[in-house]
Amino acid sequence: MQKTSSRLLALLSLLQTRPEWSGDDLAERLQVTVRTVRRDIDRLRALGYPVATDKGPGGGYRLRPGSQMPPLLFDDEQVIALAVALQSTAHPAIAEDADRALATIRNVLPPRLRQRIDALHVTTVRPPDPGAPPAQALDLLTTVSTAIQRREVLRLDYTPYQEAAPQRRCVEPHHLVAWRTHWYLLAWDLDRDDWRTFRTDRMTPRTPTGPRFTVRQLPGGDVSTFVTSRFRGSDGTEAAWPCQGEAILDLPASEVVPHTADGIVEPLGPARCRVITGSWSWAALAARLGRFDANLHVIGPPALHEACAALARRYAAATTAEPGRPDEPNR
Repeated sequence: MQKTSSRLLALLSLLQTRPEWSGDDLAERLQVTVRTVRRDIDRLRALGYPVATDKGPGGGYRLRPGSQMPPLLFDDEQVIALAVALQSTAHPAIAEDADRALATIRNVLPPRLRQRIDALHVTTVRPPDPGAPPAQALDLLTTVSTAIQRREVLRLDYTPYQEAAPQRRCVEPHHLVAWRTHWYLLAWDLDRDDWRTFRTDRMTPRTPTGPRFTVRQLPGGDVSTFVTSRFRGSDGTEAAWPCQGEAILDLPASEVVPHTADGIVEPLGPARCRVITGSWSWAALAARLGRFDANLHVIGPPALHEACAALARRYAAATTAEPGRPDEPNR
């Protein structure tokens, strides 16, 4: 039989792996009697672990939420997965907290696991974004997440981009999304009768929350695809840009990469590169490619050729046309 301390750790590990265990199952796994299991459960409770007992023929033991965070047990692979996740997926708004959590975990690991974590050091490269990420209060994210989990209508004051006064909005919150350096709430807007995204640093939730709601089916069914599509000007069912094209620029790839967001830049020589990128319209894509101070050779598709020609005519007209008088609108 295991020593009491070892058996308690094994029992705690089992309780963390599934919602509920019967006394017989625990006794069989630990190779002890049901009476010993009951005593060990009492010992865990004395140590502060909130173990609940459900009486009756179908009853058993379960580890329920408590008022404080108890010590947790992870197996080797869980520790590695947690460390990699903290290194690679931390949003900039909580990166410092993630670093502290990783340091806390690393300090208590045995040498064999610490060496594995150090060998799996991950550097996450994110697309460049202008400006620093805004400070984001975790209590606001918690409030939003709680409303999502409880399926409660959320009332909020929201200040749209380039507007000074906040607007009162009433939404059904569905998902909290991290997109580049910002957090967004993906919700069904009850006033607009459509899906909307709200930047959380521009919103102030109001309490109490509203009534419960029934979860709606997101178009396309995938949150990542829907959000990416909406930010790219599509209907939410396709993540790709609505308009995608290819061109060659007489510039080094190193000078083009910082200005192409999530596009593809392929070097074709020391002073030439191929660019594959997209935008929400063909005119916008033509303007995006034309902003580089270099010769541009459009490869395709034909719609991009036509947009570049139209933009060229428009720019040429802009340099020769006389501006209208203040009382005569330009036509």
